[in-house]
Amino acid sequence: MAVFARHSPDSCYGHPWLAETLFAFDTRLRQHHGVVEYSAHPSCIFRLEIALSDRHVTLADGTDLQPGERIVRLHFWNAHIPPVPDGGTTIRWARRMQRSISISLHELARYLSSRPDLCDIWVICGDVPSATRSQCRQIEYIMAHYGFETMMETRPLPFTERLHRLGENILISLTVFAQNPAALRLDTLQRVRVPIYLSRRTLERKFGSQNPTGAVGA
Repeated sequence: MAVFARHSPDSCYGHPWLAETLFAFDTRLRQHHGVVEYSAHPSCIFRLEIALSDRHVTLADGTDLQPGERIVRLHFWNAHIPPVPDGGTTIRWARRMQRSISISLHELARYLSSRPDLCDIWVICGDVPSATRSQCRQIEYIMAHYGFETMMETRPLPFTERLHRLGENILISLTVFAQNPAALRLDTLQRVRVPIYLSRRTLERKFGSQNPTGAVGA
């Protein structure tokens, strides 16, 4: 899940010129990778990319993902993410995020059901940036509430992948600096990725028929 400029340049109160540059760069990256908006709902916080799996994964419901199979890869739609208050996250903010995730997954289930050309896709995935390794378990617990399973990488990452992630962390740090310099933390460059996977069966069971304003299905 890519994380770039959260707001448009006009809404930035840190360094607008830097935010504008990052906003333009984010747009070019999305176009290059084919990241599209699958919902016009104002509370949808995800975009998607149709990609190919690079690993073998077996999920709890028996869904078996092989390398080379098509997947839906989620990316944050940062302009729709509820802004974090100056004093940090609050219960009210967390509830808004929970509702946004539920709506986003409901919209995704509806979108996939309307696209017969995507009927071969049975896995949705993403990489959630975590500030530190100690926060990975918290992310795992939160995303499990929506049916996602965490599959941490056990193999050593190749040098090119480590370099790519460092570049992403630098971009995240620049984004934070552009929007709110006081919120920039020293551990931002040490962010790790939490790979999350959701089977299409689970998506349809939990979100296929629920009211988009409601809670997560059973």
